[in-house]
Amino acid sequence: MADKKLLSVRTRLVDGLNHAVIRDLLDDLNSDGVLNDGEVEEVTEGQSRTRDKARCLVDMVRKKGSRASEKLLSRLQERDGSLHGQLELDAQPAQGAPVPIISQQETHPPGVLVPCTQQFYSRIFAEEADSVYPIKEKSGRKRLALIINNILFDRPDMERKGASKDEENMEKLLKDLGYTPETSNNLSAEDMEKTLRAFAKREEHKESDSTFVVIMSHGVRDGICGVHYQNEESKDVFPNDKIFEILNTQNCPGLRNKPKVILIQACRGEGGGYAFVSDSVPVDPMEYEDDALRKEHKEKDFICLCSSTPDNKSYRHCVLGTIFFQRIVEQFHANAHKDHIDELFRKVQNAFKDFPMQMPSKERTTLLKKFYLFPGL
Repeated sequence: MADKKLLSVRTRLVDGLNHAVIRDLLDDLNSDGVLNDGEVEEVTEGQSRTRDKARCLVDMVRKKGSRASEKLLSRLQERDGSLHGQLELDAQPAQGAPVPIISQQETHPPGVLVPCTQQFYSRIFAEEADSVYPIKEKSGRKRLALIINNILFDRPDMERKGASKDEENMEKLLKDLGYTPETSNNLSAEDMEKTLRAFAKREEHKESDSTFVVIMSHGVRDGICGVHYQNEESKDVFPNDKIFEILNTQNCPGLRNKPKVILIQACRGEGGGYAFVSDSVPVDPMEYEDDALRKEHKEKDFICLCSSTPDNKSYRHCVLGTIFFQRIVEQFHANAHKDHIDELFRKVQNAFKDFPMQMPSKERTTLLKKFYLFPGL
């Protein structure tokens, strides 16, 4: 397969690529739909040395699978036939070599959620029923998701340009996963709390099997900025802990024993280095519930992925949106049909391996079972 072929010549290819060819390949792969604008900038702006740019490009394409790798090799032949020939990429497989098996992902259009097969669903519950969260029948369930996206702030210089693209992408992804997203924009910390509390009380949760809560804004160390945030002395900050309190067993009984996926895009401090556009806000110098019947864990069945580690920044492209949600959408599209949520988040984190300025952080995970999304079922 082309990705294995690319891996076999990786070192020589990285050594052989020059700046001009890398630039041409990036333009080609961008027009082919293999790389998006954010990924192109990650190669060109995130790496200083030519060899590092080449390594980043090759690894980025190879991880996208055989079709993407084949496109890179084809474009390489057009742009640098000499290097292509040196790598002996035209060599045919030996007589009688096995025909590569084409995966479901490779036959599915890029940028579209790969659906789960009934066979996979049946196998998972046949082999792991006791360790997998159940899902409700499609005909009777009422899955809700909440998106809070702060774009415009009292301070004009804090506008989160490109954030509407994240909102658009996440609304589409959640709909494709079978959720009905409810979106609220430009909220203060007080309004964020009111919105989340109202969402927690929705009756539909009783007929749901899970939920997603997505919050996007500027942020500080321990909280999410409301639209009235001004500086370090501002009170308009919604504490991250409140999300878990509002959705816990006591306050949101409709989601008891059901997965609650929290995605937070916000800076958590000033740490970091190079940026496209920083989400960071400038800072001035600066138990158990008893329900009378039995005891139940107060905070359980959560999984939260934050866009960065504590004290550090997150990064956002002015047009394409945050790198965090670009990677989430990519990984969910390609792998949600076969991976549970923990593994999906691991792959999102791994996609930042060559982007040293930011690393998503999985936190307060209290899932007791595997949560498969089974898209399409």
